[in-house]
Amino acid sequence: MADPASYRPAPGTIPTQPGVYRFSDPSGTVIYVGKAKNLRQRLNSYFADPHSLHFRTQTMVRTASKVEWTVVQNELESLQLEYTWIKQFDPRFNIKYRDDKSYPWVCVTWGDEFPRVFVGRGAKRKGNRYYGPYAQAWAIRETIDSLLRVFPMRSCTNGVFRNAKASGRPCLLAHIGKCSAPCVNWIDPDAHRELVSDVCDFLAGNTNHLIRRVRQAMMQASDELEFERAAVLRDKLAALTSATERNAIVLGDATDADVIALAADELEVAIQVFHVRHGRVQGERGWVADRADDSTLEELVENFCLQLYADPDLAGISGGIPREVLVPVKPASGTALSGLLSDVRGSRVTVHVPQRGDKRVLMDTVARNAGEALVLHKTKRASDLSTRNRALEELQDALGLDAPPLRIECYDISHLQGTEVVGSMVVFEDGLARKAEYRRFIIRTVEGSDDVGSIHEVITRRFRRYLEDQESLTGSDAMLVDATTGAARKFAYKPSLVVVDGGAPQVAAAKAAMDALGITDVPLVGLAKRLEEVWLPDDEFPLILPRASEGLYLLQRARDEAHRFAITHHRGRRSKSMVDSLLDAVPGLGELRRKALIKHFGSLKKLRAADVEEIALVPGFGRKTAEAVKAALDQQQPGEALNTATGEVELT
Repeated sequence: MADPASYRPAPGTIPTQPGVYRFSDPSGTVIYVGKAKNLRQRLNSYFADPHSLHFRTQTMVRTASKVEWTVVQNELESLQLEYTWIKQFDPRFNIKYRDDKSYPWVCVTWGDEFPRVFVGRGAKRKGNRYYGPYAQAWAIRETIDSLLRVFPMRSCTNGVFRNAKASGRPCLLAHIGKCSAPCVNWIDPDAHRELVSDVCDFLAGNTNHLIRRVRQAMMQASDELEFERAAVLRDKLAALTSATERNAIVLGDATDADVIALAADELEVAIQVFHVRHGRVQGERGWVADRADDSTLEELVENFCLQLYADPDLAGISGGIPREVLVPVKPASGTALSGLLSDVRGSRVTVHVPQRGDKRVLMDTVARNAGEALVLHKTKRASDLSTRNRALEELQDALGLDAPPLRIECYDISHLQGTEVVGSMVVFEDGLARKAEYRRFIIRTVEGSDDVGSIHEVITRRFRRYLEDQESLTGSDAMLVDATTGAARKFAYKPSLVVVDGGAPQVAAAKAAMDALGITDVPLVGLAKRLEEVWLPDDEFPLILPRASEGLYLLQRARDEAHRFAITHHRGRRSKSMVDSLLDAVPGLGELRRKALIKHFGSLKKLRAADVEEIALVPGFGRKTAEAVKAALDQQQPGEALNTATGEVELT
């Protein structure tokens, strides 16, 4: 790999105007394209201290051997040039969005003498017309089956078509009315192409005029007393209506739009797109990509749109760029993206964030799909055995461990302005969460929001219990079961790796606690959330794992799970303490009846929403006590505010 200093532009030679830049490797292949409002400021950041760059960026600048730039006049011109270069060079270090699953599409072989319609997946060929992609293959197959009853165009393979043509006998589809049998000249090419054109119109969303035409033909046949022909048209109308209803109307104004939503975390982003044509969802598609840097949501949306509309196959819906593009946040370049897409389309394209109405509801639906896609992707990734093994091996190599860390324990602290401070311990064995091994801690010796002191206490208590269990071990099963109580031991196992949520201060506190107890053979690291840095004890600088590293992904999952578990414990204790404080003044309401009250309603939010009659139904409560409880809940206490979303009282 090249040293970035070997091709760094001389000081003062990079202009400060807006522009587009590209990095090339020694063979001249463009590997990265980007734009900047200030070229000098942006390019100098690539040649800064390598430790301050993300791993993927480090790899890019070390792979490159040359950087070039083009100065432009404004943001729109830079966006247009970036769009052109991405389409032309397909740079491998730009974010690549990959399909989160394989979507079916409908193909019409328009270039054939007798075009064929079929459902398929994968690569596309020039000269054919494609529609979709669609969410479920079975649904679009049923739609095509209904369409063939109305417009009996050819749907057989080339081999079946040639055999029928050679034998002079049509296949079964012709006899049941689903094919007009062009193979045996039951229909001429021009008439068959009219059927094909009608099918294409339907798939493109132009259904109203087709339904009107069939209905008018049916009425005309009835008026002319051709009842058998009218019955056939009636059945075709029913089939066409059934096929139309499969694509529900979501927008009543015949809107043509792409609705784009995303769900992202520190390492990955999932993108979901609904293609709406003539007010109907004609197709949907999803992508997942690794986040190569700290791009904002605005930048992610803009970069995705550039890639989506630069590649017609990636866009995946007939008709190209629609009149509207609905996005969750405004693109980073503002109105420049709208101007670029308008130039490419040849007419006005509006890029905006829906705020209310049906479009906002549809955006929320797409966003939920994106969130579920990200969760599903992570679940599949976590459950894959080879992926988990690779993650453990990567951690072993990166941390210099003697063996893969088969048991990882991760710790986190949670509190609200120093109140109700709690800690959590989660366990991952062989890369999978072991929820039966999770443990909670109530911080006893530390006051206030001292995360470092709290980590010290939690680690001390955990390993003190480990040492106590080791001293009492007897027999082969002593590691699993306490000899006196028969209960499973909580801390008898020694972890292969301890992870704390935080940076150098938290790691130092955990190491001090372990050293004080003589625990020197358990590896320890900290994971800082801001840049996903891995901190080792006594190291001045953090370890930066590759952004796409499975080892980093496993550490992140453990950290996030510890955070979730700590937050859940903290909220439970906070709700209980708030209920106690709110109901302390109610006469005759002791601890047991307070517990019965919360158990009956399930949460403080539901208890606040209950009326006196509902509270009086709780066992042990009468109307007088219920009125006192309701009065206490309705009385807002000084220094507190009710969170209407959660029903909880929060300190102000």
